[in-house]
Amino acid sequence: MCATIHAIADTITRAFRSGAKLMIAGNGGSAADAQHIAGEFLARLNFDRNPLPAIALTTDTSVLTAIGNDYGFDHAFERQVRGIGRRGDVLLAISTSGRSPNIVRALKAAQDMGVTTVGFTGDGEREMSAHCSLCLAAPSSETQLIQQVHIVVAHAICGLVEQSLFGENIAGLKTASSRADV
Repeated sequence: MCATIHAIADTITRAFRSGAKLMIAGNGGSAADAQHIAGEFLARLNFDRNPLPAIALTTDTSVLTAIGNDYGFDHAFERQVRGIGRRGDVLLAISTSGRSPNIVRALKAAQDMGVTTVGFTGDGEREMSAHCSLCLAAPSSETQLIQQVHIVVAHAICGLVEQSLFGENIAGLKTASSRADV
């Protein structure tokens, strides 16, 4: 799992260095994780830095309901990837089951477009894995444990990306508020 975490962090770092963006999609608790992860990249995780271009495809209710109404919910993320994704971008698709039809469709669309596909899922045979350049499978079949692993891994990946792009020593880190006291 550690090698996969580093490979995902390197992939996202390379994308950001080339001016590309990170798109993140998931359903339910994974939708909340998508928003959380996008927030860590756009705001900050460990230290003050420039924002990084990340977008959760789960947040625009008008877009989600328009696509759901006109095309069906299975196309909710696929349409967004096709509309805003560009070659060189990264799609992080999160599905604890690995079978969510809207996630699988988004991954297929991303592959067709030259968007790098990264997946977070659970243990065992997962349909989405076949459509991921890199796939991290949490070693569990229990949804809540899979989600816990996903958010811990996402924090680790964001920290590695921050360190790589901005050079801060994360081990000896001080937050912005504690820096004022120095």
